[in-house]
Amino acid sequence: MNRKTDESLPNPPMLHLDQQLCFALYSANLALHKVYRTLLAQLGLTYPQYLVMLVLWERDGVTVSEIGERLFLDSATLTPLLKRLESAGLLLRRRAAADERQVLITLTEAGRDLRMQAQSVPEAVACAADCSVEQLEGIKQQLEMLRSNLLKKA
Repeated sequence: MNRKTDESLPNPPMLHLDQQLCFALYSANLALHKVYRTLLAQLGLTYPQYLVMLVLWERDGVTVSEIGERLFLDSATLTPLLKRLESAGLLLRRRAAADERQVLITLTEAGRDLRMQAQSVPEAVACAADCSVEQLEGIKQQLEMLRSNLLKKA
């Protein structure tokens, strides 16, 4: 067998790393997580924990499945996050009286108080992005549309 070496194979531009949408999203996400990691360390939260707290700051007393729907996470991924947040004293987990299969998540006083400390995070992220509010809103809307379209095809 006479195989061609990698150097002799054609390399169409569509297969260049920098041409890939997935890589642009992936590498931007890595950079964004670095910014969040620094900011959230001051709050004692990881990025996924911060997302859970955002859901609860919007609406307290929701089920695990409701949180999962908002964050596009399954309960197997979400449960360990919730347990760590409960251990940190930020939330409580309890079975729903009406349906014991459901677990209700409520903020503790410490969890509610943390919201005040977290108020500076979005502005700090916007500053790190060095984009106008309008640019950031446009990017967010485009990403939401992309997500919606991709989920239709998944």
